[in-house]
Amino acid sequence: SCDASQLCNCSSIGLDSIPPGLTAKITVLNLSHNRIKHIQSQDLQQAVNLRALLLQSNKISSIDEDSFQSLEKLELLDLSNNSLAHLSPLWFKHLFSLQHLHLQGNSYRDLGQSSLFSSLRNLSSLYLGNPQFSVIRQGNFEGIELLHKLWIDGSNLSQYEQGSLKSIKQINHMIINLSNSNIFSELVRDLVHSVTWLEVRRIAFSNVAEMQVLRVMSSSFAKKISFRQTLLTDATVPEIVSILEDMPKLVELELVDCRLLGTGQWKMEIQAKTSQTLRVFTIKKLSIEEFYLFTDLQAVEGLLSLFTRVTVQNTKVFLVPCRISQNLRSLEYLDLSANLLGDLSLEHSACQGGWPSLQTLNLSQNSLSDLEKTSKSLSHLGNLIVLDISQNNFGEIPDVCEWPKLLKYLNLSSTQIPKVTNCIPRTLEVLDVSGNNLKEFGLQLPLLKELYLTRNQLKTLPDAAPIPNLVSLSVRRNKLNSFSKEEFESFRRMELLDASDNNFICSCEFLSFIHREAGIAQVLVGWPDKYVCDSPLAVRGVQVGAVHLSLMECHRSLVVSLICVLVFLVILLLVAVGYKYHVVWYLRMTWAWLQAKRKPKRAPPKDVCYDAFVSYSENDSEWVENTMVRELEQACPPFRLCLHKRDFVPGKWIVDNIIDSIEKSRKTLFVLSEHFVQSEWCKYELDFSHFRLFDENNDAAILVLLEPIQSKAIPKRFCKLRKIMNTKTYLEWPLEEEQQQMFWFNLKIALRS
Repeated sequence: SCDASQLCNCSSIGLDSIPPGLTAKITVLNLSHNRIKHIQSQDLQQAVNLRALLLQSNKISSIDEDSFQSLEKLELLDLSNNSLAHLSPLWFKHLFSLQHLHLQGNSYRDLGQSSLFSSLRNLSSLYLGNPQFSVIRQGNFEGIELLHKLWIDGSNLSQYEQGSLKSIKQINHMIINLSNSNIFSELVRDLVHSVTWLEVRRIAFSNVAEMQVLRVMSSSFAKKISFRQTLLTDATVPEIVSILEDMPKLVELELVDCRLLGTGQWKMEIQAKTSQTLRVFTIKKLSIEEFYLFTDLQAVEGLLSLFTRVTVQNTKVFLVPCRISQNLRSLEYLDLSANLLGDLSLEHSACQGGWPSLQTLNLSQNSLSDLEKTSKSLSHLGNLIVLDISQNNFGEIPDVCEWPKLLKYLNLSSTQIPKVTNCIPRTLEVLDVSGNNLKEFGLQLPLLKELYLTRNQLKTLPDAAPIPNLVSLSVRRNKLNSFSKEEFESFRRMELLDASDNNFICSCEFLSFIHREAGIAQVLVGWPDKYVCDSPLAVRGVQVGAVHLSLMECHRSLVVSLICVLVFLVILLLVAVGYKYHVVWYLRMTWAWLQAKRKPKRAPPKDVCYDAFVSYSENDSEWVENTMVRELEQACPPFRLCLHKRDFVPGKWIVDNIIDSIEKSRKTLFVLSEHFVQSEWCKYELDFSHFRLFDENNDAAILVLLEPIQSKAIPKRFCKLRKIMNTKTYLEWPLEEEQQQMFWFNLKIALRS
């Protein structure tokens, strides 16, 4: 399980314990997703050079105190999602190099009475907590002074001793999963000066009274605040904004996967003191149940003037009020991707005077459909340089469009454009029209440096003359099959041509031509479904200078000929084997069975010729032919029986005879005996009648037990036959003569029913 770098992956292989034989060579050991329950002292004793030990998602409930004693070089230890009911500081006593420790998802309720981590001087990230975790005590974090990340799952945390986290002088990123606002307030009080980025998860700000407890946040020195899976209401939003405004160093506010109950009609008007530090505001996947009733947000207009970056993704935004746009005077970056903006709403959102400083705008995955209207709505944005309008549905585009004068980057990928026109601005330096249905590209773009034409229908390279400054060209996944010398000559000044995943013919001559003629610094080609080569610049491609084809790869005709000969020999071998082992006969049997399955379960009355088809073993023929047939066919009125010896059509395949006889008989009479269940043909008769007779739950089958049969002698596949014999009455041939008259009477009654 180990590779050349001594990374050993033993994940998800059903281990019950740590495997023996670990050596000092191992640097990474992945034992996750197994069934390990206990770690013993000697298990890891020899793995002295181990850097990472992954034990997450096992069933570990106990660890010997000196199990990790020899792992002084260990940097990552993951014990998450196990069954540890308590944690011992002795486990970590000798882990002097440990940087990352994952303990979340176990069943411990607290961290003990003292510090677990006092010897972990190099600890960088710590993950703690679980649904049962309820207590944090003073001293639990003694010895830790600096953490890059601290993650605490305290969804049911009910007790926090003041000062417990104060010993940590600096935490770059603190993630808290809490539901108790009082505990949150006490915890934040200890983090006022130490946390740079505070991320709060799964807390509900549902009423104003709760917000008063959180006033302690206003004195926090955090530069970034994130709320994930948080509940907000119209009543609490003004309070939160008021608290955040007082934070002296807050630069960025983020709301991810949150829920807002309300329509923006906030009862308290926000006193816009306007934070002098807040510059970045991000909203991703905010759920507003009545988003169509949301107001124009006049109350927050005064807060927006200093924002430089705003992201509102996947939040069902269908309109940005003009006054909001006009108040975003310092905005340089705006991301409104994955929303509901249309052509008319964009015209209103990007009104005159709106977004005056905007340089980058992302409108991808919206409902834009008219490129001419889109370009005109944005044409007044004098500072706009980057525009992403990919994954909209523009379709046909006009010949002339009006664009911002400084626009240099335009992304039109996956917009259903069948062809490009002079609507594309000549000021561009980067153009992406990937994922469309383009068959040609002939625009004149004198300043263009990068052109992306991936996933189109191009059969030739675009003409280089109209794009003289092109440095990088990507034509991956098109329909190119060759390059001409003239095409290469025109692109000699380029640094990169990525033409992988096309329909190039694999030949030594073609590769030699490219390598000899190309003056391009890097040319990437690829052979679809033939070769997969690694390259930092192409998903499937290889730099031409590094290609070395073998003799067989260069002689395709020889390879094809050899394959044809091998296929012919394999077919010949299969025919010989089939003839020897009667495969054709078995196939005919299968086909007949399938035809029988498709036929109607009941034949028309006019086609029924017999009262019963008799299925019996040849060894029982004397009783059937001399006793039963005489008794039934000489009765008054007589019964007409179908016997294979007498009534099968001569020359007809026996399987067809069986199927036809069963279909032309009102009943099927099985004479069961030890010989019957041993007979191959009796098994076939059961096969062809089984689905029709027993699946209908009727009395079309009559079972006559000629002699006692052991249940284990009945083939297992005839489960319904077993069930019928166990649950329904069958006729048993009596040896006593005085009981035989009653047997014949009952059999005749069954045949007439």
